[in-house]
Amino acid sequence: MDQAWLQEVSEWLRIPSVSADPAHGDDVLRAGEWLCERVRAAGGECELVDWHGQPLAVGELRASVGAERAPPVLCYGHFDVQPPAPLELWETPPFEPTVRGEWLYARGVADDKGQLFLLLKAAELLARDGALPVNVRFACDGEEETGGQSIVEFLRADDRYADACVIFDSDMIARGRPAFNVATRGLCYFHVRVRTGARDLHSGMYGGAALNAVHVLGQVLAAVQPVDGRVPEPLRAGIAQPTKEELGSWRELPAGADELAGQGARPLDARAEEEFYVRTWAEPAVDVHGVEGGSPQLQKTVLPIMAEANVSIRLAPGQEPQAIAEAFQRLLREAAPEGAEVDVELWSWSEPGLVDPDAPAIQLGLEAFERALGARPLLIRSGGTLPIVPALQAKGIPTVVTGFALPESNVHSPNERLLVEYVPLGVDAARELFTAWASLR
Repeated sequence: MDQAWLQEVSEWLRIPSVSADPAHGDDVLRAGEWLCERVRAAGGECELVDWHGQPLAVGELRASVGAERAPPVLCYGHFDVQPPAPLELWETPPFEPTVRGEWLYARGVADDKGQLFLLLKAAELLARDGALPVNVRFACDGEEETGGQSIVEFLRADDRYADACVIFDSDMIARGRPAFNVATRGLCYFHVRVRTGARDLHSGMYGGAALNAVHVLGQVLAAVQPVDGRVPEPLRAGIAQPTKEELGSWRELPAGADELAGQGARPLDARAEEEFYVRTWAEPAVDVHGVEGGSPQLQKTVLPIMAEANVSIRLAPGQEPQAIAEAFQRLLREAAPEGAEVDVELWSWSEPGLVDPDAPAIQLGLEAFERALGARPLLIRSGGTLPIVPALQAKGIPTVVTGFALPESNVHSPNERLLVEYVPLGVDAARELFTAWASLR
């Protein structure tokens, strides 16, 4: 890896642009401005836009020759990152990029600043050589990790069209096995609050007779949990089932048992390993992300009357967020016993997305990656959520969703990492992609 490139991306990764923490609001802005400065330094125009309180980096690096006739292509990525906690599990500081062995470690190196850097560097190098054949538009946000709706709203209001879009915010199936994601799951994220009385009570005097908020919260959350890997029927409406061809290709992928074991995870049930790809790509999934109530650390024999939880449902392709959110909230409330107050807030949501794999931009992309990497990407789905994908779909913009992280890149976890050798490899692939897209017009 070019040491100058390492220094450049490390400078960006040192900015603790944690969008979920208001204390890092200025850092998110700094990260966005860093991106704008790089586009401007490459000869383009870019500015940090305040989009209803959220920062967007919006700009363009025009084709070296014949820009008026060159195809416009869009690059999306996000310059915010996940919180780094728990800090004690990081072997090196999360915002001090460090090369150890074959890996570059830092929060955001895989998700997504490090991968967005690959696209930026490829466009910059082509422009430097006078060989950029397309007009590269940048539209990047600083809140993807906390909802990602600002970029969606921006695209809806933007009357410009692009012939294609590329997003490096995903991973390979395994080393040397690239993939394009042709579907993403959506998301509805809720905060649930339960109240069961006026004040906490002595459990010896009232336990077994009075409602316990923690018990009620567990009962309420159980109403939306899956059975044998399938969520309750009201939460399954609209699922676009995978085709036989998709299912056949998924059987050629690494075994689900290996995918789980590689992450140190334990199967949810007896069929979870066999159905790994169906459950994570084509089925809705409910997960509780945090619970608070009572006294989980100190010995305190009280009967708590307040309990809270964050819970989400990943939406399968084809599902409609509003309909599923309403059904989800109804199931929670109906499960509460008489006398319990249950308040459910929908904090954020995003639609699932689908990409037409036969679109010329996608086929050109497959060929470009095969030239650069020596392997043709597999067409798969993604279990994650990218709010921009359905927004691009609505505008008719074919999108390559891919990336150079690996299953062991520890995305959203301590010791997030990216293979050092994949930095120049990713830049090469992006250069080939931009060059191939010159034929879109």
